[in-house]
Amino acid sequence: MCLSDRKDIQFMEKYTQKKLKNQLLQTLIGKHVSDKSFERIKECNTFLFMVADKTMEKTKLHRSNNCDNRFCPICAWKKSRKNALKISVLMQYLREEENKDFVFLTLTAPNVKAEELDDEIKHYNKSFQRLMQRKEVKSAVKGYVRKLEVTYNKERDDYHPHFHVILAVNKSYFTDKNYYISRDRWLELWQKSTKNNLITQVDVRKVKATDNKKEVSEIAKYSAKDSDYLEDEKVFDTFYKSLSGKRLIVYSGLFKDASKLYENKELEKYKELDPTQYIYQIFYHWGRQDYIQTEKKIMTDEMQKEVNNQIFDEDDFENE
Repeated sequence: MCLSDRKDIQFMEKYTQKKLKNQLLQTLIGKHVSDKSFERIKECNTFLFMVADKTMEKTKLHRSNNCDNRFCPICAWKKSRKNALKISVLMQYLREEENKDFVFLTLTAPNVKAEELDDEIKHYNKSFQRLMQRKEVKSAVKGYVRKLEVTYNKERDDYHPHFHVILAVNKSYFTDKNYYISRDRWLELWQKSTKNNLITQVDVRKVKATDNKKEVSEIAKYSAKDSDYLEDEKVFDTFYKSLSGKRLIVYSGLFKDASKLYENKELEKYKELDPTQYIYQIFYHWGRQDYIQTEKKIMTDEMQKEVNNQIFDEDDFENE
């Protein structure tokens, strides 16, 4: 087996792992969705249209059939990559055009049992709004992107909802005592907003201008890991009830304004062109346990023009 063949196999393994988890999802989600939705989940990514360069070392997905269910491991993985690119672009735009810096804030509270999770998430949302409306926070924060994440602790059989937040602030925020909010003050404000003095931790740090990959990954990644919510039927039912119908990622202030520009394709200059020249088109169909290559051929000139010299539509973001 040559190097290029191994590269191709490694690339397909990512999709295979997610599709296998999609099959596990099918055993758990049936009672929660309509027959039509279930069929879409069942058929999700049974067809993949890939393109590859002449060495087969660079391969990317060009088209597939997606169900777009937020609990689908494949669709959630793809969505997280697109969110990562979007948030990176928004931050670059706000740095360059609005002269902003960023603070990464993680807000937590003690874990809760399954029957408390839905109410706890609602409480989190209200508490966060109270926090953002406080005078000193309102003065310092010019916008934010906030992501809800829920993790499951199998040993204790409880759940940990928490917020990852990127705050846009003026560059003077870190040196102006009239605006700067210390870590201890953030904790105090969060305790007051939640009305819960049992909270002992918040994480606050400045986002480095040269490398925001870690913070973007935290915001963009899944609201729940498929390894958590696919644990068993009881755990899945808890996640489904608690996360269905809720806004998992929220843009506000300058981030909301920039998000509208992004969706209107007015921030394309902040994206990079894909330098790879793709010449092969490869079709895969899902078998019982893996993807089967059904066709591989050189693209027509017209197809190569469509595929090549395009802007990246997802970030180089990976998550298990």
